[in-house]
Amino acid sequence: MSSPSNASLASTAVEILDAMPHHMAAVQSIYSHYVLHDLCSFEEEVPSVDQMQQRRADVIARGMPYLVAMLDGEVAGYAYATAYRARSAYRHSVEDSVYVAQGMHGHGIGKALLRDVVRRCTEAGFTQMVACVGNSANAGSLRLHESLGFEQVGVLRDIGFKFGRWVDTVLMQRALR
Repeated sequence: MSSPSNASLASTAVEILDAMPHHMAAVQSIYSHYVLHDLCSFEEEVPSVDQMQQRRADVIARGMPYLVAMLDGEVAGYAYATAYRARSAYRHSVEDSVYVAQGMHGHGIGKALLRDVVRRCTEAGFTQMVACVGNSANAGSLRLHESLGFEQVGVLRDIGFKFGRWVDTVLMQRALR
């Protein structure tokens, strides 16, 4: 994906859309970078486009949003909500995920995506949203979530092992009602 200059980003509106099957190759491409090079995702093998298609279908089947951010006709990021946990007592709580294409950070794409995920989950009647931020050094994701009302509620220390090192997960939470 080519990256627009900062000047063109300032004049270009980011459009948030429901992710469709034809977006999923771009979504998989964005995510593959994080799997292969970053500690924010604890996955260690890149899922196929077909696997990403199935994940999207599962999210939508549960009545939760799966969104893409479009910039100049290209997918610049994506976000979605999933069930926080499988047990029925957690049925009113969701967990968010947000990923922005490399070179596109700092332009409000993640915030636009997460804001819409929060809005849609609120409208759908969910009451709590949790963010499980991989890597306690992930300042960008922590700031993003804080900017939309999430509060840090805990840290799971050394919970994941990736790239030969132990990694924390920061738990953040926001009420939706």
